Amino acid sequence: MAERRPSNERPDDRELGETARQMRAAEPYISAVWKLVGGAVVGVLGGWGLDRWLGTAPWMLLGLSLVGICVGFYGFLREMARLGKRK
Repeated sequence: MAERRPSNERPDDRELGETARQMRAAEPYISAVWKLVGGAVVGVLGGWGLDRWLGTAPWMLLGLSLVGICVGFYGFLREMARLGKRK
């Protein structure tokens, strides 16, 4: 009879196929890229929305875009530093 694993436990690498092992290895890098892109996108959309709401175009878009890009880079570099320490 097969042993049941708790639902929140990840399968062992030996149990996975080659594609799943490669995706698991790429997971931290994909996460870092999403942090970089996400910060910039949130900044741009937030600035655009505030400009439309407050009628301050293009200042909120420019300001929040810069803040979003900086936050995205900070998150990306922090994730890369964490990955560097792990290896």
